[in-house]
Amino acid sequence: MIEDESLARADLRAKLTVHPDVTIVAEAATFQTARALLARPDYDLVFLDIQLIGGNSFDLVAEVRPGARIIFATAYDSYALRAFEVNALDYLLKPVAPARLAKALGRISLAPSPAEEAAAELPPGPALRLDDTVYLKAGLKARFTPVSEISLISARDNYTEVWLADGSKIFLRKSLKAWEDTLPVTHFMRVHRTQIVNLARVLRYQRDGDEHTLLFVEGAGEPVAASRYRWRELRERLTALRPAP
Repeated sequence: MIEDESLARADLRAKLTVHPDVTIVAEAATFQTARALLARPDYDLVFLDIQLIGGNSFDLVAEVRPGARIIFATAYDSYALRAFEVNALDYLLKPVAPARLAKALGRISLAPSPAEEAAAELPPGPALRLDDTVYLKAGLKARFTPVSEISLISARDNYTEVWLADGSKIFLRKSLKAWEDTLPVTHFMRVHRTQIVNLARVLRYQRDGDEHTLLFVEGAGEPVAASRYRWRELRERLTALRPAP
């Protein structure tokens, strides 16, 4: 349970006592304490408040261990859409009503596991082609997207942020390695340990001596820093995709 208000923690703790299959293994009131607790392997569900002492809980989502589910419990209703975008199981408003809590807990056995959701995001089999269409799903948000429209994929531990050419992004529980093994190698390249770029979506690049290369990618919020060790291959591949006239 991650909640910065002691009264709210006590209220939720009391309401959980009528659910004998739920055991509270740890509680946290601050962002840093929560991050340390989320590194533990002994939990299957996280009750997560939005505003914490020292940070925002959306920055903790990537710290949740694979296989664990998230239920947001907050006093604000304005974050509901974002909560489901990061694959939350449910979104409860405080003070949490006992019936609503029971309904949220009942969803655990009905919801597909994160592994099942990840398996459904991309079709199995051989590598995708550039003209294929993929189904991207995160919580209640889903869309069919041409592979060519994917501009950038950034790793967030066991999650990835998929940036599309239109500037939108989807947060998925899928590893960067899984993407790398699936995307067409003709156009996609891991330019950094944590990022894969669609080279056809690179608008321009900027070199900073021999150390850094910044890639300006269509639809991405910020420039992408490419590893200096990959510069030679990156330059060759960009040139091959955009030969001089």
